[in-house]
Amino acid sequence: EYDPGPIRIGGELIDSRAYDADAGSSVGTGEVNALELVQAYVGADFGDVFGTGSSASLDAGRFVLNLGSRRLAGRNNFRNTTNAFTGAKFEFIGQDKEQLTMFYTYPQQRLPSDKASILDNKVEWDREGDDLVFWGGFFSKPKLAGSTNLELYFFALDEDDTVARSTRDRHLFTPGLRVFRDPSAGKLDYEFEYAYQFGDIRSSSAANASRQDVAAHFLHAEFGYQFAGRWQPRVALEYDLATGDDPGGKYGRFDSLYGPRRFDFGPTGIYGPLGRNNISSPGIRLEVKPSKRWDGFLFYRAAWLDSATDSFASTGVRDATGASGKFGGHQIEARARYWIVPKALRLDAGAAALFHGRFLESAPNSNG
Repeated sequence: EYDPGPIRIGGELIDSRAYDADAGSSVGTGEVNALELVQAYVGADFGDVFGTGSSASLDAGRFVLNLGSRRLAGRNNFRNTTNAFTGAKFEFIGQDKEQLTMFYTYPQQRLPSDKASILDNKVEWDREGDDLVFWGGFFSKPKLAGSTNLELYFFALDEDDTVARSTRDRHLFTPGLRVFRDPSAGKLDYEFEYAYQFGDIRSSSAANASRQDVAAHFLHAEFGYQFAGRWQPRVALEYDLATGDDPGGKYGRFDSLYGPRRFDFGPTGIYGPLGRNNISSPGIRLEVKPSKRWDGFLFYRAAWLDSATDSFASTGVRDATGASGKFGGHQIEARARYWIVPKALRLDAGAAALFHGRFLESAPNSNG
């Protein structure tokens, strides 16, 4: 980024590739996006034009979005490729650090998307267009009451078919709120985020498919305590719910839009069976920070299906009869990170394992 003020010009090039993979590989657009200019923008900073101690800015072009918890709109910091958008974004920060962000964007659709071109690491410019539009607003108010912070948001997604691409014509509206207290030694911290989703969607990508009204929601609840001491240990109880679709009535499967899964559900990319779709999952997390350079965590969660007849989380495994039950399994994850060069270069190492429950063992299309 070049910032002589008040105009900024910035860009970011990402080159993500996979080698020695074959047609049976799971590699896709989550791993491969060869030589892509994911950011290319011009920004204008207006200073305190809206009041003393405030700031305002307008960005136009290609950019990334990080809003609130990032559960519905955020940059992927672990997956090989990232969510990015083309459009305009206005941001205002008040003298008390309250923040308002409004945006109107065309999400970048990663290309190529066919298997042969992905395996060949073919370079093709990602596309954006008015067939897929993502817009909305986000507001945050730090220390609304004591140390409790508040966030409010409203996101909208409008999707339509093109000649080359059939879709489910999603027209989704997602209002939500988040209240939280940041971790602090010797104190209880918490986080509560809830979003409701409505609109309409086609029952399939076929042009003549019937339309369904949408009624879905998701919830994240967390209570933690950080102990005083050298390693700053923190224990947290967490619960995540994202509704699934039941037969008849309104469409109930929650769409997580452009939210990364990594911080709640484990490393993403070639791994990532759990996500914010048709899941009910409690868990317990232990975090430690032995020094300024080291940090790590150990996390266990159990996962059930919210709807026994819908596909489980992000696995694609489904039993339309519901006869396989709701228990998906247990996941254990551990991670350690080390700053090789503080604030510049960090090593991130870890592992995750999913132990199958009854559903993943007996559902008709489970592959073991």
